[in-house]
Amino acid sequence: MRKEYLLAPGPTQVPPEVLLEMARPVFHHRTGEYRKLHEEVLAGLKAVFRTENDVFISSSSGTGAMEAAVANVLCPGDKALVVQGGKFGERWTELCEAFGAQPVVIEVEWGKAVDPEIIRKHLNDDPDIVAVYTTLSETSTGVANDLQSIGAIVKKNDAILVCDGISSVGAVPMETDAWGVDMLVVGSQKALMMPPGLAFVTVSPKAWARIDFCESTAYYFDLKRARKSMKTFDNPWTPAVTLMVGLRKALEILNERGIEQIWKDHTRLAQAARAAAKALGLELLADPPADCVTAIRLPKNVDGVELVKKLRTEHGITIAGGQAELKGTICRISHMGYAGDYDVIIAISALEMILDEMGCELELGAGVRAAEQVLKNDQGTSE
Repeated sequence: MRKEYLLAPGPTQVPPEVLLEMARPVFHHRTGEYRKLHEEVLAGLKAVFRTENDVFISSSSGTGAMEAAVANVLCPGDKALVVQGGKFGERWTELCEAFGAQPVVIEVEWGKAVDPEIIRKHLNDDPDIVAVYTTLSETSTGVANDLQSIGAIVKKNDAILVCDGISSVGAVPMETDAWGVDMLVVGSQKALMMPPGLAFVTVSPKAWARIDFCESTAYYFDLKRARKSMKTFDNPWTPAVTLMVGLRKALEILNERGIEQIWKDHTRLAQAARAAAKALGLELLADPPADCVTAIRLPKNVDGVELVKKLRTEHGITIAGGQAELKGTICRISHMGYAGDYDVIIAISALEMILDEMGCELELGAGVRAAEQVLKNDQGTSE
């Protein structure tokens, strides 16, 4: 039987301890047992998210929480500033349009981070903007945005700051309250080491003022309704009890390790992956790169779609390719969540062999050797 390796940027690997927890018998959600579980999970999430703000849990993909952060905040005709530098920035734009808002789009070259000063200029020039939507890490390109600087700018305005942290929270530094992030959206299937199916959104007092002002068109994702249920650690709808049980264990693992140490762990793995790519003569797409996923430009003679397919079907290794305009030109290797040194080594080794098979001139083992040199240093160093 062939062993399968899941090294894509979501869903990611799930620790055995978490899987075992989810094998326990299901219990009813309108009970004291569930309310205790919900309370414990919220405490664990707040520690990872670095927030004292309200946190809401929905049974959905991360896009459900993104929708909640639009439907509850924007009234029809409202202006929202959207940073669009990849597929998930585009999703913010699409959601704003779906709910009748007017997105003011900042087009960012794919592979580049947004300049925070552009956000400052838009906010200064247009006082009608009520919300700023951005990403911490743009998963489609592997770029890290300077959210701390963006937060400092938005704090000085009436607009609220909404951040997609789905692929990055739990992997890279995220100081929700200290950086002034009013609504943070996160999904379960990335660095939180869980299967898909849960989504989270934080809400600051500034965001609540906006939500209370706006007459929401949401039903399932109605945050006012969720706020009422939260008073007794309930959900307005049937929660995913089994996933919640698993999440409690995943959060226990993360918080025992310590989130700051986990950020360092991800930096180390990311540095190894980036060093390996450069040793193979390959270019990185992202500038600056996030520590949750490494996006690598492929040689012009390599079909990226075929490369990803070969890795999965012939070697049992699942990574991701490019999306939209990047389709066929890059590959993306995840090193987030329940990932370790040898996951990076396996991914790089397989990439070397497939590139060699597809006619690329490279030195087999050069990437692996470069990654090993980084991984020998237990602490890693910042680039």
